[in-house]
Amino acid sequence: MCLFCKIIAGEIPGTKVYEDDEVLAILDIAQTTKGHTLVMPKKHYDNMLEMPEEEFRNLMATTQQLAQKIVTNLKANGINLLINTNEAAGQTIPHVHVHLIPRYDESDGIQISFSENQYDLEEIASQINKN
Repeated sequence: MCLFCKIIAGEIPGTKVYEDDEVLAILDIAQTTKGHTLVMPKKHYDNMLEMPEEEFRNLMATTQQLAQKIVTNLKANGINLLINTNEAAGQTIPHVHVHLIPRYDESDGIQISFSENQYDLEEIASQINKN
């Protein structure tokens, strides 16, 4: 049983922010910023690519509702939503979960940067859309 499944089962404590029959949201024990929350389905899926579409939609609807509450009630100036899928993308716990990371200002310790690369965009679009 994975770490999140143990939290969902009540075997390991977690600070709950939200819970219903299908979704659990807890505060991340490593608070990147104040209010850093993890939203996860109660049913185990290693990553979001394995989830049935309807369950993923429900997870994201709950995620949006919680993001709105976090921004409003913690007076954040923005929020990052992050889903790491597989180890190459930084997923460390093999149970799908969404990070809600409130953003307060540029001094909150988070740096996200993008670098520009020269790719053939038409070729990439063709590869993505092939059967």
